[in-house]
Amino acid sequence: MRLQKMNQLRFEADNAVTRAEDAEAKNKKYDQIILEKDQEITSMTHKISVLEAELDKVDAKLAEAKASQDEGESLKSTNENLTRKIALLEEELDAAEKNVKETMEKLRQVDVKAEHFERQVQRIEQERDQWEKKFEEMQQKFKQSQAELDNMVANMESL
Repeated sequence: MRLQKMNQLRFEADNAVTRAEDAEAKNKKYDQIILEKDQEITSMTHKISVLEAELDKVDAKLAEAKASQDEGESLKSTNENLTRKIALLEEELDAAEKNVKETMEKLRQVDVKAEHFERQVQRIEQERDQWEKKFEEMQQKFKQSQAELDNMVANMESL
């Protein structure tokens, strides 16, 4: 009966160790996912800064073109050329703004995903901590059972 109980405790302890190792593996996987998401965030942030610089250039070109338009009103051909240039710059500006908006949305989505993964990691870490606590308790129970068994064997041998 005690041997059966000891085997049961060993089985439970082995299962607890296996579950703890599984939880640690999942934790490492989630850490890797978080690292990848952080890299995506860094990449998106870089893209945003490039697009903002491009937007600043386009804004500067647009302002320059509008100033040129004001100065060149007396020359019809220059005016027409500048008008076309402004239209192109506005299209570029619209495209750049759209690109910035899309990039910001992607960044927001990545941020939401990162928060989600952080919550998952926290939950898994709590779960791991619980499993470690259970493992330690099972180890303690195993040691107590082992001590009782050793004591019992010693008592039996002394008989």
